[in-house]
Amino acid sequence: MRPRKRVVTSPAGGTILPARKRKPGRPRSRRPSRLPPLPQGRSLVLEGSGATSPRRAEPSATELAAVDLSVDLAPGRGGFRLANPILVASGTFGYGVEYGEVVDVQRLGAVCCKGTTLKPRVGNVTPRVTETPAGMLNSIGLQNPGVDAVVERYAPTWTAWQTSVIVNVAGESIADYVEVCRRLDGVPGVAAIELNISCPNVGKGGLQFAIDAEAAGAVTAAVRRTTDLPLLVKLSPNVADVRPIARAIAAAGADALTAVNTLSGIAVASDRRRPLLGNVFGGLSGPAIKPVALRVVYEVAQVVDIPVVAIGGVTELADVLDFLAVGAVAVQVGTAIFADPTLPVRLIDELAGECLARGLSSYQPLVGTALPPRPDAPSAKGVEYRP
Repeated sequence: MRPRKRVVTSPAGGTILPARKRKPGRPRSRRPSRLPPLPQGRSLVLEGSGATSPRRAEPSATELAAVDLSVDLAPGRGGFRLANPILVASGTFGYGVEYGEVVDVQRLGAVCCKGTTLKPRVGNVTPRVTETPAGMLNSIGLQNPGVDAVVERYAPTWTAWQTSVIVNVAGESIADYVEVCRRLDGVPGVAAIELNISCPNVGKGGLQFAIDAEAAGAVTAAVRRTTDLPLLVKLSPNVADVRPIARAIAAAGADALTAVNTLSGIAVASDRRRPLLGNVFGGLSGPAIKPVALRVVYEVAQVVDIPVVAIGGVTELADVLDFLAVGAVAVQVGTAIFADPTLPVRLIDELAGECLARGLSSYQPLVGTALPPRPDAPSAKGVEYRP
């Protein structure tokens, strides 16, 4: 039986026909390679080429550990140093203890626990979660046992961890945020606070703190006066121009920004007679929001001098590298954890391996490589085209 001819499809979607046979003795001309040079120590094996050059051996645990992945999220206030820049996002990893049997929690850069409020909350009415193309929509409603119960139940366990725990704090007034943070201040096991300011400000008609620069700055300043713990503030993407809000938060004393929270959205019930979620509105997360998160990080990193931690659609190493390129110094893995709880730990090793492949002893040279030399025009003015 004659062997079948191999037909290769080009990246552009066309078909490349098999090459014609050469006449015996006729030398084959070689075109210059268009492939980028490989990092030193790596080799490439082309499929079907018959080449026998071995691929670069996978790095050992010792080699991976030699790469400096440490990051400081509060360089201006005594430091908040993490072993690596891979964190898990609030609302996706519980209080950390829930994943102890399937994930080596001790290897994570930090755990951002579930949103914590002053008093217990039962959450929103059901249904509260639905899948969407490339993501999910959730309206949990900050279900949690309240700050006192969180401290009593989980802080003793956190104290024994080498991984830092960042408590995500939510409230309906500045007084709520201040009181929760006051009760967390000085508690062993609580390493830092992340403010979820995408909550209704009852003092201003229920508008979210996160969409108003004055309100965002005021709640940040009030909490800053209450605690010396490292303070991260989580930005909302549901605004036309996030930069004034980011500046206000930084000026009010935040040590770092996290970007972004979920996008507001709805789903429609199958009978098309009502919205699907019991609370009507939910927060969209997952790969679908990554371009928005990249845009926010890109814009914010150009206007503040404090670290930016990225969130939004991280499912693989390429996503981590993208966020680092636009100015983030760390990332939080969120929705993808529901499908693969081991992903965050795996990303730590993959990032170290990427650094080794590039001949880097630290991941820091990967940060900000896609930022412009001077602050760029905001997306609110440029959108998808330039005048």
